[in-house]
Amino acid sequence: MNEIIKELEALNVGKVKRDEPLANHTTIKIGGPADLFIEPSSVDNLKKVMTVVEKHNLNWRAIGRGSNLLVSDKGIEGVVIKLGQGLDHLEINGTEIIAGGGHSLVSLSTLISRKGLSGLEFASGIPGSVGGAVYMNAGAHGSDISNILTRAHILFNDGSMEWLTNEEMEFSYRTSILQKKRPGIVVEAVFQLTEGERTEIVALMQKNKDYRKVTQPWNFPCAGSIFRNPLPNYAGKLVEIAGLKGYKIGGAEISQMHGNFIVNAGNATAGDVLALIEHVKDTIYSLYQIKMETEVEIIGRR
Repeated sequence: MNEIIKELEALNVGKVKRDEPLANHTTIKIGGPADLFIEPSSVDNLKKVMTVVEKHNLNWRAIGRGSNLLVSDKGIEGVVIKLGQGLDHLEINGTEIIAGGGHSLVSLSTLISRKGLSGLEFASGIPGSVGGAVYMNAGAHGSDISNILTRAHILFNDGSMEWLTNEEMEFSYRTSILQKKRPGIVVEAVFQLTEGERTEIVALMQKNKDYRKVTQPWNFPCAGSIFRNPLPNYAGKLVEIAGLKGYKIGGAEISQMHGNFIVNAGNATAGDVLALIEHVKDTIYSLYQIKMETEVEIIGRR
C-alpha cells in the first residue's frame, strides 16, 4: 500500500490518506477506517486515481457527503474515493445546469432557487451530494432526481467514462443502474429546470426546510431515512404505531421525532445500528407481516 500511496502522491491527485476513519466522513458519524482514502482535486485527477486503482486491481467505492450511508465498524477494504472539493463545479446555461458530483445538493438547490429556477425545491433539506443523489434517485415532497435529470457523466471502474441518459440510468424508487447493474461514479449531472417566480420558489423551499426541522432529527448525527417505504404504508408510521420510537441499542436510538430515523445518541457503533435495524424488521414483520427493506446503504467489512 505504501508504494501505491507514493505513486498517487507523485501524480499529485489530491488528498491521500491511509487508515482514515470514515466516521469523519459520514453524517451519522460512524465507520471504521478505509485502507486508502483519496479525495481527488479535479475530474482529471479522479481519472488518474482510477487508472492506479485499475492497475493494482484494488477494490474501490465512491462516497459523497456520507449521508444515507452506514459503514462497518471494521471499515472498508481497499480504496474509498470521496467526491468533494474539486468536483463541486457548477455551470448554468439558462434553465439547464451542470453540477459536479461533489456539489452539495442543499447549497445547489438554494443557489438555483435564488435565480428563479424551479425543479430542485424538493432537495432543499436533503443533506447529500449531487453524485449521491443521482446514484440513489434521492427524493422528497413528491418529487425526485429522475424528474429533472437529463443525463449523467459516469466514471466506471474500468476507467471508462460515459454519458448516460435519464432512460439509461434506469431510475426507480431510490435506485438507479449504478447501484448494482453498472457500478460507477457520478462525475457530473445535467438537470433541466424551468423558469419560475423567485419569491414563490424560495417560499416553497423554506416551507420544505421548516417541515424537515420540525419532523426530523436534524440536531443529531443520522444517516437519513433508514427504511424504504413499503407502499402503500410508510416506514416511519409503522415504526411509530409499533411503539418503537425512542427504542435504544447501545448508542443508537430510533428518533423520538420520526420513526424512520436512527440517530447516533452518543458513541454509537455500526453494530448498534444494525442490531436496531434487525429489531425493527423483526417487530414490524411479527405485527403486520410486512418485510422492511433498508434504504440506507450498508457497506464495509463484516
